[in-house]
Amino acid sequence: MTRALIADDEPHLAHYLRDQLLALWPELEIVHLARNGIDAAARIAELEPDLAFLDIQMPGLSGLEVAQGIEGHTRVVFVTAFDEFALQAFEHAALDYVLKPVSTERLARTVARLRAARVTVPGSAPDADTSGPALAKVLQQLMAAPARPRLRYILAGQGERTRHLDVADIRFFRADDKYTVVASSHGEYLIRTTITDLAAQLDPDGFWQVHRSTVVNLAWLEGTRRDEASRLFLRMRGHADELPVSRAFVHLFKAM
Repeated sequence: MTRALIADDEPHLAHYLRDQLLALWPELEIVHLARNGIDAAARIAELEPDLAFLDIQMPGLSGLEVAQGIEGHTRVVFVTAFDEFALQAFEHAALDYVLKPVSTERLARTVARLRAARVTVPGSAPDADTSGPALAKVLQQLMAAPARPRLRYILAGQGERTRHLDVADIRFFRADDKYTVVASSHGEYLIRTTITDLAAQLDPDGFWQVHRSTVVNLAWLEGTRRDEASRLFLRMRGHADELPVSRAFVHLFKAM
Protein backbone atom coordinates (compact mmCIF):
# COMPACT_ATOMS: atom_id res chain seq x y z
CA MET A 1 0.00 0.00 0.00
CA THR A 2 1.24 3.47 -0.88
CA ARG A 3 1.62 5.75 2.14
CA ALA A 4 1.37 9.53 1.92
CA LEU A 5 1.77 12.60 4.10
CA ILE A 6 0.03 15.93 3.49
CA ALA A 7 1.47 19.20 4.81
CA ASP A 8 -0.55 22.43 4.77
CA ASP A 9 -0.88 25.09 7.47
CA GLU A 10 -4.55 25.61 6.50
CA PRO A 11 -6.37 22.57 8.00
CA HIS A 12 -9.45 22.84 5.79
CA LEU A 13 -7.24 22.72 2.67
CA ALA A 14 -5.31 19.73 4.01
CA HIS A 15 -8.57 17.88 4.72
CA TYR A 16 -9.93 18.77 1.29
CA LEU A 17 -6.80 17.44 -0.42
CA ARG A 18 -6.94 14.26 1.68
CA ASP A 19 -10.58 13.64 0.76
CA GLN A 20 -9.93 14.25 -2.94
CA LEU A 21 -6.89 11.96 -2.95
CA LEU A 22 -8.76 9.12 -1.23
CA ALA A 23 -11.65 9.46 -3.68
CA LEU A 24 -9.24 9.16 -6.61
CA TRP A 25 -6.92 6.61 -4.98
CA PRO A 26 -8.83 4.43 -2.46
CA GLU A 27 -5.79 2.25 -1.76
CA LEU A 28 -3.74 5.24 -0.61
CA GLU A 29 -3.00 5.46 3.12
CA ILE A 30 -2.70 8.99 4.54
CA VAL A 31 -0.33 8.55 7.47
CA HIS A 32 -0.26 12.15 8.72
CA LEU A 33 -1.61 15.66 8.15
CA ALA A 34 1.22 18.04 9.05
CA ARG A 35 0.26 21.49 10.33
CA ASN A 36 3.51 23.24 9.35
CA GLY A 37 6.92 22.66 7.79
CA ILE A 38 8.65 21.62 11.02
CA ASP A 39 5.98 19.02 11.75
CA ALA A 40 6.20 17.77 8.15
CA ALA A 41 9.98 17.37 8.24
CA ALA A 42 9.89 15.46 11.53
CA ARG A 43 7.12 13.11 10.43
CA ILE A 44 8.68 12.41 7.04
CA ALA A 45 11.91 11.40 8.78
CA GLU A 46 9.98 9.26 11.28
CA LEU A 47 7.36 7.64 9.02
CA GLU A 48 9.22 7.62 5.67
CA PRO A 49 6.05 7.84 3.57
CA ASP A 50 6.20 7.04 -0.13
CA LEU A 51 4.71 10.44 -0.98
CA ALA A 52 4.72 13.89 0.61
CA PHE A 53 2.27 16.52 -0.64
CA LEU A 54 3.96 19.73 0.52
CA ASP A 55 2.41 23.18 0.49
CA ILE A 56 5.21 25.54 -0.54
CA GLN A 57 4.23 28.40 1.80
CA MET A 58 4.19 27.15 5.40
CA PRO A 59 5.38 28.59 8.72
CA GLY A 60 8.53 27.21 10.33
CA LEU A 61 9.89 25.62 7.18
CA SER A 62 8.63 26.12 3.63
CA GLY A 63 7.75 23.14 1.47
CA LEU A 64 10.95 23.77 -0.47
CA GLU A 65 13.03 23.63 2.73
CA VAL A 66 11.28 20.44 3.86
CA ALA A 67 11.96 18.80 0.49
CA GLN A 68 15.59 19.85 0.62
CA GLY A 69 16.05 17.97 3.90
CA ILE A 70 14.47 14.65 2.88
CA GLU A 71 17.04 11.84 3.03
CA GLY A 72 14.91 8.77 2.32
CA HIS A 73 12.92 7.55 -0.67
CA THR A 74 9.94 9.88 -0.15
CA ARG A 75 8.76 11.41 -3.40
CA VAL A 76 7.64 15.02 -3.23
CA VAL A 77 4.55 16.58 -4.80
CA PHE A 78 4.48 20.35 -4.37
CA VAL A 79 1.15 22.07 -3.73
CA THR A 80 1.30 25.73 -4.66
CA ALA A 81 -0.65 28.83 -5.59
CA PHE A 82 0.21 30.03 -9.09
CA ASP A 83 3.77 31.26 -9.44
CA GLU A 84 5.04 31.30 -13.01
CA PHE A 85 8.73 31.00 -12.09
CA ALA A 86 8.14 28.02 -9.81
CA LEU A 87 5.93 26.20 -12.30
CA GLN A 88 8.44 26.65 -15.11
CA ALA A 89 11.14 25.18 -12.86
CA PHE A 90 8.94 22.21 -11.92
CA GLU A 91 7.99 21.54 -15.53
CA HIS A 92 11.60 21.72 -16.71
CA ALA A 93 12.71 19.11 -14.17
CA ALA A 94 9.53 17.01 -14.58
CA LEU A 95 8.73 17.40 -10.88
CA ASP A 96 5.19 16.81 -9.63
CA TYR A 97 3.06 19.74 -8.52
CA VAL A 98 -0.59 20.57 -7.89
CA LEU A 99 -2.02 24.06 -8.21
CA LYS A 100 -4.17 25.77 -5.62
CA PRO A 101 -7.11 25.86 -5.64
CA VAL A 102 -6.86 22.12 -6.19
CA SER A 103 -9.05 20.85 -9.03
CA THR A 104 -10.18 17.25 -9.29
CA GLU A 105 -9.08 17.05 -12.93
CA ARG A 106 -5.52 18.24 -12.24
CA LEU A 107 -5.19 16.04 -9.16
CA ALA A 108 -6.45 13.03 -11.15
CA ARG A 109 -3.63 13.52 -13.66
CA THR A 110 -1.08 13.69 -10.84
CA VAL A 111 -2.47 10.54 -9.23
CA ALA A 112 -2.35 8.69 -12.56
CA ARG A 113 1.26 9.71 -13.03
CA LEU A 114 2.24 8.65 -9.52
CA ARG A 115 0.53 5.28 -9.82
CA ALA A 116 2.16 4.67 -13.19
CA ALA A 117 5.57 5.34 -11.59
CA ARG A 118 4.95 2.47 -9.12
CA VAL A 119 5.86 4.61 -6.12
CA THR A 120 4.67 1.82 -3.82
CA VAL A 121 8.03 0.10 -4.26
CA PRO A 122 10.78 1.93 -2.34
CA GLY A 123 13.80 2.40 -4.51
CA SER A 124 11.96 1.79 -7.80
CA ALA A 125 12.87 4.12 -10.62
CA PRO A 126 10.24 6.87 -10.98
CA ASP A 127 9.59 8.74 -14.22
CA ALA A 128 11.45 11.73 -12.78
CA ASP A 129 14.29 12.03 -10.31
CA THR A 130 12.49 13.66 -7.38
CA SER A 131 15.04 12.82 -4.73
CA GLY A 132 18.36 13.44 -6.44
CA PRO A 133 20.23 16.11 -8.43
CA ALA A 134 17.17 17.29 -10.39
CA LEU A 135 15.24 18.12 -7.24
CA ALA A 136 18.27 19.63 -5.53
CA LYS A 137 19.01 21.89 -8.49
CA VAL A 138 15.44 23.17 -8.75
CA LEU A 139 15.18 23.76 -5.00
CA GLN A 140 18.39 25.79 -5.04
CA GLN A 141 17.05 27.90 -7.92
CA LEU A 142 13.72 28.53 -6.24
CA MET A 143 15.14 29.29 -2.80
CA ALA A 144 17.67 31.70 -4.31
CA ALA A 145 15.01 33.51 -6.33
CA PRO A 146 14.07 37.03 -5.20
CA ALA A 147 10.96 37.26 -3.05
CA ARG A 148 7.76 37.76 -4.96
CA PRO A 149 6.71 41.43 -4.65
CA ARG A 150 3.67 42.01 -2.47
CA LEU A 151 0.52 43.53 -3.88
CA ARG A 152 0.29 47.28 -3.33
CA TYR A 153 -2.59 48.13 -5.64
CA ILE A 154 -5.70 46.38 -6.96
CA LEU A 155 -7.50 47.12 -10.21
CA ALA A 156 -11.19 46.65 -9.39
CA GLY A 157 -14.43 47.21 -11.26
CA GLN A 158 -17.56 49.04 -10.12
CA GLY A 159 -20.18 49.04 -12.83
CA GLU A 160 -18.50 50.31 -15.99
CA ARG A 161 -15.68 52.02 -14.10
CA THR A 162 -12.33 50.62 -12.97
CA ARG A 163 -10.49 51.96 -9.91
CA HIS A 164 -6.88 51.75 -8.82
CA LEU A 165 -7.14 50.79 -5.11
CA ASP A 166 -4.33 51.02 -2.58
CA VAL A 167 -4.39 47.77 -0.56
CA ALA A 168 -3.93 49.83 2.61
CA ASP A 169 -7.46 51.20 2.04
CA ILE A 170 -9.02 47.73 1.71
CA ARG A 171 -10.84 46.41 4.79
CA PHE A 172 -11.28 42.85 3.54
CA PHE A 173 -11.69 40.55 0.52
CA ARG A 174 -14.62 38.14 0.34
CA ALA A 175 -15.37 35.46 -2.25
CA ASP A 176 -18.78 35.87 -3.88
CA ASP A 177 -19.80 33.31 -6.51
CA LYS A 178 -17.46 33.82 -9.53
CA TYR A 179 -15.98 37.05 -8.17
CA THR A 180 -14.18 38.40 -5.12
CA VAL A 181 -15.66 41.43 -3.38
CA VAL A 182 -13.11 44.10 -2.45
CA ALA A 183 -14.46 46.10 0.51
CA SER A 184 -12.48 49.34 0.67
CA SER A 185 -12.93 52.67 2.40
CA HIS A 186 -14.20 54.00 -0.95
CA GLY A 187 -16.87 51.34 -1.51
CA GLU A 188 -17.18 47.76 -2.72
CA TYR A 189 -15.73 46.50 -5.99
CA LEU A 190 -15.44 43.20 -7.87
CA ILE A 191 -12.37 41.38 -9.12
CA ARG A 192 -11.89 37.90 -10.66
CA THR A 193 -8.79 36.98 -8.63
CA THR A 194 -9.46 34.12 -6.20
CA ILE A 195 -9.03 34.38 -2.45
CA THR A 196 -6.22 31.81 -2.60
CA ASP A 197 -4.27 33.81 -5.17
CA LEU A 198 -4.79 37.05 -3.23
CA ALA A 199 -3.61 35.51 0.04
CA ALA A 200 -0.41 34.37 -1.69
CA GLN A 201 0.34 37.90 -2.94
CA LEU A 202 -0.61 39.99 0.10
CA ASP A 203 1.69 40.77 3.03
CA PRO A 204 0.99 37.95 5.55
CA ASP A 205 1.84 40.27 8.46
CA GLY A 206 -0.96 42.64 7.50
CA PHE A 207 -3.54 40.42 5.82
CA TRP A 208 -4.92 37.26 7.41
CA GLN A 209 -7.20 34.66 5.92
CA VAL A 210 -9.95 34.10 8.52
CA HIS A 211 -12.32 31.97 6.49
CA ARG A 212 -12.07 30.01 3.25
CA SER A 213 -13.89 32.94 1.62
CA THR A 214 -12.43 35.90 3.55
CA VAL A 215 -9.10 37.73 3.93
CA VAL A 216 -9.01 40.74 6.28
CA ASN A 217 -6.70 43.73 6.63
CA LEU A 218 -5.63 43.79 10.30
CA ALA A 219 -5.11 47.55 10.13
CA TRP A 220 -8.92 47.88 9.89
CA LEU A 221 -9.73 45.40 12.67
CA GLU A 222 -11.75 47.13 15.39
CA GLY A 223 -12.54 44.22 17.69
CA THR A 224 -13.76 40.65 18.09
CA ARG A 225 -16.85 39.02 19.60
CA ARG A 226 -17.80 35.50 20.61
CA ASP A 227 -21.40 34.34 20.62
CA GLU A 228 -23.06 31.86 22.98
CA ALA A 229 -21.73 28.98 20.85
CA SER A 230 -18.14 30.34 21.13
CA ARG A 231 -18.04 31.26 17.45
CA LEU A 232 -15.71 34.16 16.73
CA PHE A 233 -16.69 37.28 14.76
CA LEU A 234 -14.65 40.29 13.66
CA ARG A 235 -15.69 43.94 13.64
CA MET A 236 -14.01 46.04 10.95
CA ARG A 237 -13.81 49.84 11.19
CA GLY A 238 -16.34 51.51 8.92
CA HIS A 239 -18.19 48.26 8.14
CA ALA A 240 -21.58 47.53 9.72
CA ASP A 241 -21.66 43.72 9.46
CA GLU A 242 -19.44 41.36 11.43
CA LEU A 243 -17.25 38.82 9.65
CA PRO A 244 -17.25 35.19 10.86
CA VAL A 245 -13.98 33.41 11.61
CA SER A 246 -13.95 29.69 10.77
CA ARG A 247 -12.66 27.29 13.41
CA ALA A 248 -9.57 26.57 11.33
CA PHE A 249 -8.41 30.17 11.83
CA VAL A 250 -9.59 30.97 15.38
CA HIS A 251 -6.13 30.18 16.76
CA LEU A 252 -4.75 33.29 15.02
CA PHE A 253 -6.60 35.50 17.49
CA LYS A 254 -5.73 33.76 20.75
CA ALA A 255 -2.91 36.21 21.46
CA MET A 256 -5.17 39.22 20.89
